[in-house]
Amino acid sequence: MDSTLAAELADLDAMGQAALAASGEVSAAGLLDAAILRLEAARGLNAVITDAFDRGRDQAVALDQAGTLRTGVAGPVAGVPFLLKDLGASLSGVREAMGSQALRNHIAPYTAWIVERYLAAGLVVFGKTNTPEWGNHCTTEPTLFGRTVNPWSPDITPGGSSGGSASAVAAGVVPAASGGDGTGSIRVPASCCGLVGLKPRRARTSFAPSGQLLEGLAVEHALTRTVRDSAALLDVVTGSAPGDPYNAPLPAQGFLRALDQPPAPQRILIATHSPFAAPPTDPRVAAAVESAGRALESAGHHVEPGAPSFDTDAVADAIAVLHNVSNVQLYNFARSHLGRDPREDEFEPSSWVMMREGFTTSGVDYADAIEAIHSQTRHFVAGMGAHDLLLVPTLLAPPPHYGVLDQPRGTTRAFFDVEFAHTGWTTMANVTGWAAISVPLATTEDGLPIGVQLMAPEETVLLQLAAQLEQAVPWAQRRPSRWLGAPAA
Repeated sequence: MDSTLAAELADLDAMGQAALAASGEVSAAGLLDAAILRLEAARGLNAVITDAFDRGRDQAVALDQAGTLRTGVAGPVAGVPFLLKDLGASLSGVREAMGSQALRNHIAPYTAWIVERYLAAGLVVFGKTNTPEWGNHCTTEPTLFGRTVNPWSPDITPGGSSGGSASAVAAGVVPAASGGDGTGSIRVPASCCGLVGLKPRRARTSFAPSGQLLEGLAVEHALTRTVRDSAALLDVVTGSAPGDPYNAPLPAQGFLRALDQPPAPQRILIATHSPFAAPPTDPRVAAAVESAGRALESAGHHVEPGAPSFDTDAVADAIAVLHNVSNVQLYNFARSHLGRDPREDEFEPSSWVMMREGFTTSGVDYADAIEAIHSQTRHFVAGMGAHDLLLVPTLLAPPPHYGVLDQPRGTTRAFFDVEFAHTGWTTMANVTGWAAISVPLATTEDGLPIGVQLMAPEETVLLQLAAQLEQAVPWAQRRPSRWLGAPAA
């Protein structure tokens, strides 16, 4: 593969690359070879921590030989190189460390339902991306693999927990990569890396054959550079597996198809402040949110200031308890894998705080946390009144530096107090089960990305509004300093 062509292909989103494969201009194997060239050039980003080149090549060759890419029925992302987050996206026979020293030699025994959907859609999987231990942090700098570099600047975090995926997409290694979101883990890295990050509504996708995560707070999707790619990938994974604890109603039409239609006028609440105790929102972020509001007003929507209220202490306490119990599950999983009790030094210090508290969490504590989540969801929804959406910051300030969002704070609640002081509203989409999308509408004076977030009960209207914003404030041609594609003309 010619390096010049590999760079030129990086400029295309997933649907653009798939269109080339469908036309026969470039084979799936050729698209993969180009992505591997870009990945090798991007090793310094430390975005990809496990290579699966041989299985990717086998899959690409099989797609080419089957001839399905050129029949016109292969789907809008068939043949496109794709990376999996090393958490929640198990691929049988491939290392699955989940960012944990205790699981450094763990091999996935099965392929997750969502990965099977990716493969069935013709996405060519060839590696796994870096993630913090068990997805606990909104930054990606695990002890096991080291920090992932943000292509926009080596001084700022790419976010987390889907930071490896975000870095790879932002740099142009691939046009899209998988992610997961429990308190903001798709949207935070999207904001830090200048990407589109959609957290689907609860139960839009399945964790099968595993059980639910964080009592339904977590959901999986992807990081992309364009809204249409996010919609196309959501079509790929929409649905539930037999026996899933939650089920989301199927949309009236496909998400990608819905982008062909403008949304009905929406009633939007806009807030620049944080619901949690936090420093004032950075003026540059507030200005980005207000600019988004004006753009939506110009598109025919009704925007007015306001935000729902809820008991922030009850939410933060519940989030802490659910994470404590989740980390005890990690401990037990590691013990089963190792055949012995894991050592404290085989976990991140902040994870160990959660485990230590989880060991003494009672069943009543856990039940009360679940009750609090549902109770505060009702307060939140009631506070929306007759409004359809909420427009807020993704992060309350531009991307933070490393060593901020992964540190132990003595207690799990104190840990989340620090996180929420940076993320503000993100966790409420997980608490309520609403869908939420972060779009890269602005930059700082020195070019760092600023994300703006929309939240609503379902995804179609979010994607439609995001597409309107994408037209009003085009972001696709912004390029980080570590861009692997062709230089701007």
